[in-house]
Amino acid sequence: MKEPRRRIEVNLEELDRVLNGARQAPLSEEDHHKLREALHALAAMLVRPRNTERTSFVAGKPEDAASDTGKQPDPNEPSPPGHGRNGAEAFSGVKRVEIKHQTLAHGDRCPECGQGNVYAQKEPKVLVRVTGHAPLAATVYSLERLRCGACGQVFTAQAPPRIGDDKYDESAAAMIAQLKYGSGTPFHRLEQLEKQMGIPLPAATQWGIVAQAGQLIKPARDELIRQAAQGEVVHNDDTSMRVLRLERDPKDERTGVFTSGIVSTCEGRKMALYFTGSKHAGENLADVLKQRSRELPSPVQMCDALSRNVPRLAAGTEILLANCLAHGRRQFLEIAENFPAECRYVLEMLGLVYGHDAAARDDGLTANERLRLHQQRSAPVMDQLHLWLEAQLAQRRTEPNSGLGQAINYLLRHWLPLTLFLRQAGAPLDNNIVERALKRAVLHRKNALFYRTLNGAEVGDLFMSLIHTCQLCGANSFDYLIEIQRHARQLAACPAKWMPWNYRDTLTRTAEV
Repeated sequence: MKEPRRRIEVNLEELDRVLNGARQAPLSEEDHHKLREALHALAAMLVRPRNTERTSFVAGKPEDAASDTGKQPDPNEPSPPGHGRNGAEAFSGVKRVEIKHQTLAHGDRCPECGQGNVYAQKEPKVLVRVTGHAPLAATVYSLERLRCGACGQVFTAQAPPRIGDDKYDESAAAMIAQLKYGSGTPFHRLEQLEKQMGIPLPAATQWGIVAQAGQLIKPARDELIRQAAQGEVVHNDDTSMRVLRLERDPKDERTGVFTSGIVSTCEGRKMALYFTGSKHAGENLADVLKQRSRELPSPVQMCDALSRNVPRLAAGTEILLANCLAHGRRQFLEIAENFPAECRYVLEMLGLVYGHDAAARDDGLTANERLRLHQQRSAPVMDQLHLWLEAQLAQRRTEPNSGLGQAINYLLRHWLPLTLFLRQAGAPLDNNIVERALKRAVLHRKNALFYRTLNGAEVGDLFMSLIHTCQLCGANSFDYLIEIQRHARQLAACPAKWMPWNYRDTLTRTAEV
């Protein structure tokens, strides 16, 4: 790791003096240092930061591709996804209002020509109107009170039954949890926003609301853990976290605190779990797998090559370990500036493998069909890459202790788990899905900075697990959190029917009874 340069104060007049002085006499040591630091700082500001890991951006284009730079774009080529306006069908969570024609109905005589009849069109004209309001709104109900002048009895108007008995309903708890643990909005920031909207909502009150809601919906998280333990493929990794008040075992020599992320794929459904504490990702995964049925075959575990990510399982329990190919690829991305030709070769070879995997995904291949595709197309590529990596060291083309040598050694040392996708159906190429899941915890760490207690961290883990699972399966997390609070008794009785992927069906069946 490079040491940061010492901060110096230099203005333009001083730099002009140094340059003018250099015409008359050699630079002094002090002036040389100032000019050198100023030039280095300017160069660092001019360098464009890397925001992509594409091979063409990192390693540059090969020489034989330079002639393609003047190629005209194809006007018939479709625009990449994400461009253009959102149509009305994209607004899936909105209230829809049907408006009948004010003067005409289906089958009426045409008022324009008077000869034909008008008929309803299959597709109506659609208008979208978006309005803004505070994240949490409040309504004050003033109930009239009448007092008898003789006996003093007070008569109060009845409150509408629809407003409920609680000051903060299920939607309030769901919105606070969604903003805090789904979008990274700290309690105090939401407090300030609501205050500007004329609604007092102290941070302590917000915490009390989500903590109470967390107790109600805890059976959903427990069922999520049980089902995640049955997954065919499990991803895990962790990131650092801060808990201010964390009681530790006096014998525990660890000082770090981590949030572990686990993403499990079971019967095509993806489930996300978060655990915060002193345990590493491997230990948390081992706790989850204790609920795995013994009749199931060994799962595939995808992680990076850190030993702390591998669980220590009980005797008789086995896993098929796969390592993240993206981590191996990143070893070469970081040194591409120093070894452009060698790194470009490795990146392009791995790019072919990722291209085959993308083709299998686009074609909707099953796990076994995907395995055969990789064995036919990706296995020769990986074999050729393996021979090239070994030759670099065996023929002394690369210094083993150089950056390139260390990257090559990383791939060779973990070659078997890195290539499990060539031998096991369903084995993924990388651990990117859990890396993306951990961004939710990183967002909380960057905005809220810490959890105050381990109990607060457990509440955060619960909501993050449910919210991110909703995102993975395409469910509306805000609606889901509302419904499982409203049906807390049914959830406790049969949590398997109230998962993000089936709760809407359960609601439909409940309404029909």
